[in-house]
Amino acid sequence: MQNERQLIESHLRRDFLRRGLTGIGTVALSSLLAAEGRTEAPDPLVPRKPHFAPKAKNVIFLFQEGAPSQMDLFDPKPALQKWHGQSLPPEMTKDLKLAFIKPTAKVLASPRKFAKYGQSGMELSDLIPEMAKHADDICLIRSMHSEAFNHHPGQLLLFSGSMIGGRPSMGSWVTYGLGSETRNLPAFVALQSGPGTSAGSDLWSNGFLPSLYQGTVLRTGGDPILYLGNPAGITRESQRARLDALRDLNQERQDLTGDAEIASRIHSYELAYRMQMAGPEAVDFSKESPTTLDAYGINDKESRAYGTNLLMARRLVERGVRFVLCMHSGWDMHSGINGALPKLCGQTDKASAALLTDLKQRGLLDETLVVWGGEFGRTPMSEMRRPDEANNAGRDHHPNGYSIWMAGGGVKTGQVIGETDELGLTITKDKIDVHDLQATILHLLGLEHTQLTYRHFGRNFRLTDVSGQLVKQLIS
Repeated sequence: MQNERQLIESHLRRDFLRRGLTGIGTVALSSLLAAEGRTEAPDPLVPRKPHFAPKAKNVIFLFQEGAPSQMDLFDPKPALQKWHGQSLPPEMTKDLKLAFIKPTAKVLASPRKFAKYGQSGMELSDLIPEMAKHADDICLIRSMHSEAFNHHPGQLLLFSGSMIGGRPSMGSWVTYGLGSETRNLPAFVALQSGPGTSAGSDLWSNGFLPSLYQGTVLRTGGDPILYLGNPAGITRESQRARLDALRDLNQERQDLTGDAEIASRIHSYELAYRMQMAGPEAVDFSKESPTTLDAYGINDKESRAYGTNLLMARRLVERGVRFVLCMHSGWDMHSGINGALPKLCGQTDKASAALLTDLKQRGLLDETLVVWGGEFGRTPMSEMRRPDEANNAGRDHHPNGYSIWMAGGGVKTGQVIGETDELGLTITKDKIDVHDLQATILHLLGLEHTQLTYRHFGRNFRLTDVSGQLVKQLIS
């Protein structure tokens, strides 16, 4: 009897301490939120105050998975003609990071024609005539640098700041820092076209952040999310009653333990319920004009998938979605680049330009940051995987001196930043590292990258990890 009484008293003490410490933690959290100018709210993705006045409110990242060839699209290198079909001297190639070819690989000159566009006189390829019309609306960076020279680590580095898996993606960091402006759609959405990305779900993973910051993959046909619709016989009223009961049980456990994942679970159930109404409307193009659908290339079989995703991206940011990641794969051209590259540009050029036009006409471009680019670039030397076939040359991975462009949301446009040498081997001016790009994207959103941290495994982590400098010449 005595042992039983002691056991009960011990249990009550533990329960008191657990509840008491949870309460203390809640008070402490409330104090921290108040110090940052935030208040506790039932919705954990309530919009949050940025560190300073932002230039942009949302991001559309047009990720060209596989690494587009900069010297065939954005960075003309006529000097390659002199070396075409020859190997470069060893002193010129000794420091290159190469994935598959050897430094003795023969130079491959680009057959593309470049011309100057816009008042800026930006030189762009004949493969991207529609994007070229927006030369004065973009900032072209020709001096991007990555530490990674293979796809999976390169994509991880670009979107999570590390070549090691398990870190939060850029979209997750942004929604963690700023919350969401929509209650009926996810804050972070991922859209896919093409054969698939190397890093897969790591590109929209929440990593060690609470799961509510994970990106949501939307489909462009049928239910935008699988299993979003109710099965036959389940009314909206009965579903609401079940959700209420489930929420009460989860909330009781959340109050007891303080487990952030339970709060994420409650939020996810409620968001899914609201999305049953808002989701189908967001992907319904029936009220879009025929002119708009044609501009995005949706009437063309080749460009339909990519164009659909970009029109969807515009509709999503219009409805308050914070970060939209549009992934189009197929740019990894180790062979047959002169045949494959025009096809990829045919799939993507028209819609990329249409997105800028559409955002601009709707007054959304000033508050929407658009980024176009891959995880690295391509070599000026050729790769011959099937040397017995004529005109089958491709290009290997090249992390040093590749190109991306940015537009909207506080970007100083109509300019080119950075230079590479006459053969495109190395950066000669304004080197911009992946972490510098990340720091600048966060800055445009009103977030100081060194202050956007999350404590995990005993230390503060951030998207830019331990480096990253603001690219000031990029900001208007």
